[in-house]
Amino acid sequence: MDKLELEKRTKQFALKIIAFAATLPNGRTGDVIRYQLVKAGTSVGANYREANRAESRNDFIHKIAIVEKEASESQYWLEICDEAELGDAKQRDWLLQESGELLAIFTSAGRTAKAARA
Repeated sequence: MDKLELEKRTKQFALKIIAFAATLPNGRTGDVIRYQLVKAGTSVGANYREANRAESRNDFIHKIAIVEKEASESQYWLEICDEAELGDAKQRDWLLQESGELLAIFTSAGRTAKAARA
């Protein structure tokens, strides 16, 4: 998968996060989870796009680490939704799978970039 394809994939993830967030219940709990999930889920793609425009290898490593953290946080909030049975189950299952795959991709990218730096 090249950079452009992964940028498109992370954008689709963000759009599906937004759609899923709309299925969360209204009220204090749903509002907090919706805010945190949308913030983290849309950050994955935005920060990955920034990483691809890094000014140096060290800048890339720093930015890809942020992407990894945002992917992990997205996965956390999706796990909370899953365990609390919040939101649309079919969307939630797809997002959980995708967040795990994206996290693995960005963890690997960070390790590869660090190894190439040494």
